Amino acid sequence: MEWWKQTSIYQIYPWSFQDSNGDGIGDLKGILRRLDEIHDLGVETIWFSPFYKSPGEDFGYDISDYTSIDPRFGTMEDCDRLIKEIHKRKMRVVLDMVMNHTSDKHPWFLDSKSSTNSPKRDFYIWRKGTKKTPNNWISMVGKSGWNYDPNTQEYYYSNFLSFQPDLNYRNPKVKQAMFGVLDFWLKKGVDGFRLDIFNSIYKDENFRDNPFSLRFFPTPDNHDEAFFQKKQFNLNLPESFSFAKEVRKHISKYKQKPFLIGEVSGSDKVLKSFLGEKADGLNLVFQFELIHFKYKAKFFKNLLEKNESIFPNPYTPTYVLGNHDQRRYIDRLGGDIRKAKLLVCFQFMARGVPIVYYGEEIGLKEGRISNFSGKDPIAKMNRFVPLFLSNLLGIYINRDNCRLPMLWDDSNNGGFTDGNPWLPVGTIVKENTVKSQKNDPNSLWNHYQTLFHLRKKYDVIREGSLETIPTDHEDVLCFKRTNQKHTIIVYLNFGDKEESLFQKEKGKPMYAFGGAAVDGEIFRLPAHSGLIFEILEKKSSKK
Repeated sequence: MEWWKQTSIYQIYPWSFQDSNGDGIGDLKGILRRLDEIHDLGVETIWFSPFYKSPGEDFGYDISDYTSIDPRFGTMEDCDRLIKEIHKRKMRVVLDMVMNHTSDKHPWFLDSKSSTNSPKRDFYIWRKGTKKTPNNWISMVGKSGWNYDPNTQEYYYSNFLSFQPDLNYRNPKVKQAMFGVLDFWLKKGVDGFRLDIFNSIYKDENFRDNPFSLRFFPTPDNHDEAFFQKKQFNLNLPESFSFAKEVRKHISKYKQKPFLIGEVSGSDKVLKSFLGEKADGLNLVFQFELIHFKYKAKFFKNLLEKNESIFPNPYTPTYVLGNHDQRRYIDRLGGDIRKAKLLVCFQFMARGVPIVYYGEEIGLKEGRISNFSGKDPIAKMNRFVPLFLSNLLGIYINRDNCRLPMLWDDSNNGGFTDGNPWLPVGTIVKENTVKSQKNDPNSLWNHYQTLFHLRKKYDVIREGSLETIPTDHEDVLCFKRTNQKHTIIVYLNFGDKEESLFQKEKGKPMYAFGGAAVDGEIFRLPAHSGLIFEILEKKSSKK
């Protein structure tokens, strides 16, 4: 089985992970300093949010040079060493690759906007217009995607923020240039790419207006309709599905067998289109339903059964609880570590790839930075919206709050920096730091470590089939993982009271938490506890 189907992924947001020079911003040397701790946790693949050269208006997702390291984070020598040291520890490297757009400070765009006759003009999407925009397309942040340039008296298109102009992939030279960027990093030994808003790559070549929709806020299962518009002509075009296959084919020649994981949104049908009818598109896509979980056994059971039905082998689901754009899941649980352990066990034991956002392993909490004082450009756009109101409406405006510095210990600034941190460090409680939790066998960090290492040890967790098992207890989720060598059964009690279950098959506990225990043939599951049980195969009698 391909390595990327079996791996676990840990996302590092470089700005907030570890500062090495006292400027208050995390950097590559800081990551190098913590590499042994990441390895000790059991991580197999590290995904880095962008550290390319950038004005930093969207904190790295506005790239001005794809093949240079931003001085904030270090040098190319630091990057080369980081890749080498990660590989030395038998881990893999995934870089964020923003193929959809560049910074408006990128030399390509500066050239493109200099004149309508510029050789780079067609690198971006330009349209003529006067006081009226070329069409009604709304960007992903709820504003018109069209931006007027008074110098050339035309509009350029951006499907995210106005300083992030979209590249024009209908120009073969753009495709050639971006494939060259992929080649640059693959030759350095990078093992794959996370593709930012990949579903936005192509736009309708006839620039038709999007249809009207009654929906304003996007929902977990419907991102194609928002802001009173069905985004039929600026998201999820068939050309983007085809391009996924093209990128996959291009990178397949490299010996490290690199993979692609796409940030896309839409229905399951759309997600599967990006993966390809023959699983020949993107290797993986982010599936965000788990981020919007309902803490009920039925929700998780339905999610498993849906993924097994729609994304069976050779497709591989992904299970994500958070990232740099989403509210931290621990806050949705009211800080309840018992419930957190249950969610994480589900995430790691399901058939698929678990993706962990830095700090989740210690229950790093959401910040309380107001939209008015936020550094996030989306918060600045909505600065007069009170934080409580955006939370009430279920819309996430200020991404600063999920990007707070990592808490390594209970020293000043949590061990993140000796200087003034770029974002305020959250409340430092000794028990909530990496140093303290590593020494506490019942901590969330140790729970994560156990699950990371169980996945590495047992093939059945990484590649076995999955089947849900009915129970008479509505608060208990039970599912089985099976391969030719092993069978394990996972029991998770999402309820507030203890449940007892009868298990007639012979076996032994592989891992239990929250007080779960085996008493003969009775499994006792206290509230919010879990048990992973290994079935012992019966030995055939000799004739």
